[in-house]
This record gives sequence, structure tokens and C-alpha cells, in this order.
Amino acid sequence: MGIEMGAKAAVFEVDDRTVDYLDSIGPVRDRTNKTENRGATAGLSSSVIPGFSPGTAGQASSGTREFTGQASSGTLEYEPVWADADAEYSQRLEFDLSSLGPVVAKPHTVDNVAPIEQVEGLPIDQCLLGTCTNGRASDFELAASILRGRQIAPGTRLLLAPASRNVLRQAIASGAIDVLLAAGGTLLPAGCGPCLGAHQGVLAPGERCLSTSNRNFKGRMGCPDAEIYLASPATVAATALNGKITDPRKIST
Repeated sequence: MGIEMGAKAAVFEVDDRTVDYLDSIGPVRDRTNKTENRGATAGLSSSVIPGFSPGTAGQASSGTREFTGQASSGTLEYEPVWADADAEYSQRLEFDLSSLGPVVAKPHTVDNVAPIEQVEGLPIDQCLLGTCTNGRASDFELAASILRGRQIAPGTRLLLAPASRNVLRQAIASGAIDVLLAAGGTLLPAGCGPCLGAHQGVLAPGERCLSTSNRNFKGRMGCPDAEIYLASPATVAATALNGKITDPRKIST
């Protein structure tokens, strides 16, 4: 989201949690492409993806060795990039995540954020779960835990767009897709879905959507007269249940 914060360029470091996630989603070449693409989607001019993990004494991970073997017929020499131990930063931000509650980004920018209490009860025509952000198998499983044995509100659509075919297969295997379909959800092809104004789910004039995607610019989902709100998978699932923006903490699971 560098561009939304006014940055012309940014460099980010992939942490161990990200590496673990990438290890779980497919072939090495696909993992690298996914990470690089995510940087571009975030508006970054450059991304640094370390091939070494801290504490491994400079040894490349097996995934990195496999990828470089695919990319080069010979030995590909490179050096890992890390911030210096004594690096100086213009600003260091620390957050106590345990104190944060659900938030919602209101139209028409991603940083127009408000606590869910400020928008709770707002009627929603369409809920979108998935796309490249919040489209993991775990996100669908979380939504399924909220909607299991329940039906979405009449007049509200729930669209399901897994981030990839592999995610779709995982969500099917876990039973999450069955639960969400039984609740009234509509399964879309894996990928972007209506986030970029294509495929099923393009908004009509005057409609309001709550989405787990990462963009809510005016006209982004097809119609400049529609409103796009952004929220977490849990908030989207709870909202689909009630037909209005709902704090997921108030839904028993």
C-alpha cells in the first residue's frame, strides 16, 4: 500500500511468517512470482525478498536453492540483503495489536478508515470474500466458522473469490466452501473477481459493497455511483449474515 501512503518507492523485508506461508502454497517459481506481484500490487517500485533467513548462518533456504537451480543452468551467485544492525530510520512505529478492534475503510480511499462502531448497521447489498488479499484458505475457513448452519440475509449477495486454484482446492478439502455455499454464497472463478470491475459481481448504481479486497477507489468495481467498503473476512461474513455492517465479535461461533 506504499502508493496510498504517498511513497514513490519502498523496500520491504519478507519475515519468517511470510516465508512459511509461501512454502505452503505451491511450486517455488510460483511462490516467488506471487511475492513479487504482491509488491507491485501494493504500489511498490521495488521489493527485496531475502533468500536467507536470520539465524541460518548465511545458508540459503531449500526453496531459494531450488528456484535458483530452475533459473540458471549454472551457479547463480548472489548476496542476501538485510538492514544493517545499526541502521537509522526516520521513524519507528510500534503497535499493540491486542488493543486493536475491527476497522472498516470507507469510500473512496483505503486510508479513510474508521472503527467498526462508526459504520455498524449500514445496509450492504454485496459482500465479497477473497481476491488476492484475504483470499487464503484460512480466510474461507474463518468465514465458514461464522456462517456454519446459517443463511445470509435476504437481499444481500455473498461472493466467494479464492485467491488461486490451489486455495480453492484447500478450501474445498476443508469443507469451508460447502459451508459457505450452503449459507447462500456464490462461488466465482479463482482470482480477482469483481475487485477490478470484471467478472460477476460488478456493482450497479447506488449499490454498496463490503469487500475483503485491497482497493475501494471510486468506480473500481464497475460503477462510479457505487460505494465500496473494505473489511476483514470475519467482518464480511458477519455482515453477510445480517445484511448490514456487523461487528464479528458479536456473532457466536
